[in-house]
Amino acid sequence: MGIAEAVREKFNLAVKKILQTKWARRLAVKVKFVRAKAKRKLIGLAFKRRSCKDHKLLRYVVKQLLAYFFVMYLFFFLVFFVNQIMLFMKQLLGKRIPIFDAIKLMFYSLPFVLAQSAPFATLTGFLMCLGRMNTDNEILIFKASGHSLGKLLLAPILILGFVISLFSFFVNDYLLPLGTAKTREQLRKSIASNPTMEIEPQSVKRMNDATIVFGNVSDKEVSDLVLFDYDESGNQRFIVAGKSRVDSGEYKGVSVRFEMNDATVLVLEKGRSNNFDLLKSKTMSLNLFESSVFNFERRVSPSEMTSWDLGKRIGEMKKKEGIDSREINMNVLEYNKKFSLPFGSFFFAFLAMPLALLFGKVNGQTIGLVVGIFISFLYWAMMTVGIQLGYRNGWNGFLLMWLPNAIVGASAFLFYLGARKK
Repeated sequence: MGIAEAVREKFNLAVKKILQTKWARRLAVKVKFVRAKAKRKLIGLAFKRRSCKDHKLLRYVVKQLLAYFFVMYLFFFLVFFVNQIMLFMKQLLGKRIPIFDAIKLMFYSLPFVLAQSAPFATLTGFLMCLGRMNTDNEILIFKASGHSLGKLLLAPILILGFVISLFSFFVNDYLLPLGTAKTREQLRKSIASNPTMEIEPQSVKRMNDATIVFGNVSDKEVSDLVLFDYDESGNQRFIVAGKSRVDSGEYKGVSVRFEMNDATVLVLEKGRSNNFDLLKSKTMSLNLFESSVFNFERRVSPSEMTSWDLGKRIGEMKKKEGIDSREINMNVLEYNKKFSLPFGSFFFAFLAMPLALLFGKVNGQTIGLVVGIFISFLYWAMMTVGIQLGYRNGWNGFLLMWLPNAIVGASAFLFYLGARKK
């Protein structure tokens, strides 16, 4: 054995003796602990980077969805608002209503426009956004990078749909009744200040308690006037007058006052046509109440009530005897409409994702717009037909108002299953 080999063997023995000491064992444990701690830090850093990337992707998806939603919300808002303007121009401006009053009436109609626009903007905006992302292969990149589409797409879509539904419900349940009540009040004031707005020349005006035939109308002057009505005893009354003047009522609840010249009044006694009274007068004043002339309901209509107040009314109506079931059903229909239309946004949001995944591979943004508008039209048609069937035929108001959402929800679930298999 050489000198070098002997030295090496002694050195190895010395190292073994040192490693067997307590100090060496403690040092080895500390080294292992430090290595494990460093490994945990590296894993935590990697997880933190991954979660940070997920957070950024989630913010990107939400921003894209909201951007498309607001664009389509503006689109549908303008569509419905222009439609309202056309209706007001046809119904009010032709009756010589002051322009400022017409502007106020259009302003009070804004809650209706806001509530109507939200569900359709949700469907069309989300479809366009997700269709564009599918066409640009962004969704494919999300899947390839190991991200869950349920967490990255479906969860924010459903949450946004629910939040939009809550906003729409607030507008529909609070602001819309307030706007309807303000519209009714403004119409009363406009008619009281300008009663001739409801009078057209050479026309027949049918009202709650009377029918009036007008001759030529010039400003507040009417050339000829004939009125048919019934008095408190049920006797039929005919009033024929020459040149008359139409003015606002002087007393509370009186909407129109007619100052008649050369008036003739014929009263036929009820059940005895041979008995009648005939009166003639050079001048005569006739006051007509709002409820008789302009077909205003004395009772607050369902559209002017919140869901809470309307629910209480329905409960009271069901407890009372002798109330027509058709009237109860009409109130039930209006009650459910306050919920079904706003929460259509949630069902539309759920429908948007599978449709975009299935049909948005090519020109997804354009296809999303077309499909969204088409489905919105079908949904609006179903709601309109349902309201008519409920009012005219007495069909169940609950089923009619929730049937469109049920169809949308079932279709969304089936499309979602198809998208997962694909």
